Amino acid sequence: MKLKFYGTRGSIPVCEQKFQKYGGNTTCVAISNETEIYIFDAGTGIRNLGLDYFGNKKHNLTNIILAFSHFHWDHIQGFPFFLPAYDRNRELTITTFGRSDEYFDLKAIFENQMRTEFFPVPLEKMGAKLNFIQQKENLLETKCGRIISSEHNHPGGAYSYRVEINGKVIVFITDVEHVNGLDKRVVEIAKDADILIHEAQYTPEELEQHRGWGHSSWMEAIEVAKLANVKRLFITHHDPEHDDDFLDSMEEKCKKHFHNVELAKDNLEVEL
Repeated sequence: MKLKFYGTRGSIPVCEQKFQKYGGNTTCVAISNETEIYIFDAGTGIRNLGLDYFGNKKHNLTNIILAFSHFHWDHIQGFPFFLPAYDRNRELTITTFGRSDEYFDLKAIFENQMRTEFFPVPLEKMGAKLNFIQQKENLLETKCGRIISSEHNHPGGAYSYRVEINGKVIVFITDVEHVNGLDKRVVEIAKDADILIHEAQYTPEELEQHRGWGHSSWMEAIEVAKLANVKRLFITHHDPEHDDDFLDSMEEKCKKHFHNVELAKDNLEVEL
């Protein structure tokens, strides 16, 4: 089983020379085994994911699940460039679950994003069979494991995901703001994880100037990891103003507070 980061930048993609080490694609993470791939968010990084798995190098994947933490631009903008969505022989599950708001329309989000005013190919012309699943239950059973969701604090609402597969636990938490202490729901869903992916767009000092923006500091990510007793922490959703030198320095500070922490980079692979 493999975890791979395809996009680790927050808010907007960047491509300047000083941003090459950590990468500039917006959020996209993949967890895969021989038959299944779970994709979390469709930022600009999902384009490279599509080329990697479904381009010249073919994989025998029979189950493709694309789950969304939320639907701000930087988490959906790459979907129109996702290669397997244009394959008429492919079937994709697009989902968000654990949502109780009945007015929410998952399919409409992608239909609107791909209206002719915004994109030349409408959703219904992409080719693949797209199954849109939204459910109030916070558990999704898959062929090889299960995914559990939990809501957390972010403008417009957002969800954490806990993947339990092949005896391993990977938790994906992005775009979360901890208000009046750590969000207990976040700590609970991360409990005893092998890997915790937690966003930290800001330093503790920057966070004081961005209250209400829906994000965390690296210190809060570390506090969650400690309380949840996770084995390994990856920090992601890097601010577009934070270049490679800044993030190198930030990682050094993080390592002084947690024994097994790393700042995620585009194209970083982790074997489990």
